[in-house]
Amino acid sequence: MNRIPHRVALTCVVAAALASGCTTHSSANPPEWGPTATTTVAPDRAIQLATRYRQGGGLEEVHAIQRKPGSGGSPLLVVWTSNPDTGDQHFEKLKASIVGFLRVQEEIPLDEGYWMDVFGPEGELLHRLDARP
Repeated sequence: MNRIPHRVALTCVVAAALASGCTTHSSANPPEWGPTATTTVAPDRAIQLATRYRQGGGLEEVHAIQRKPGSGGSPLLVVWTSNPDTGDQHFEKLKASIVGFLRVQEEIPLDEGYWMDVFGPEGELLHRLDARP
């Protein structure tokens, strides 16, 4: 019995499910937030921004930082990290470091608040923050 066609079919089904970016939404997870996992590679501009961040003394674990328009005029900051730590203490350190860099070095105004998603090494959502006033 040849199992190769079955493996190919199963691989295609799994790949399609992963690529679809399916997510459920609730009042705690409104649609404008986006997915709870990512299988996409960070855009070049996000990688370049993270490189400047690390060169400026930022955490080495940060591989990409993307800034894009968010709800209500507040930017959405999407961060890709190699650190799987989901602890609050680590997140506070990461958040303060990134926000400080963006405000001071990149001169990005965040006084009106921001949203932040942090994705881990396997594409899993580690943290989601609404820092709007």
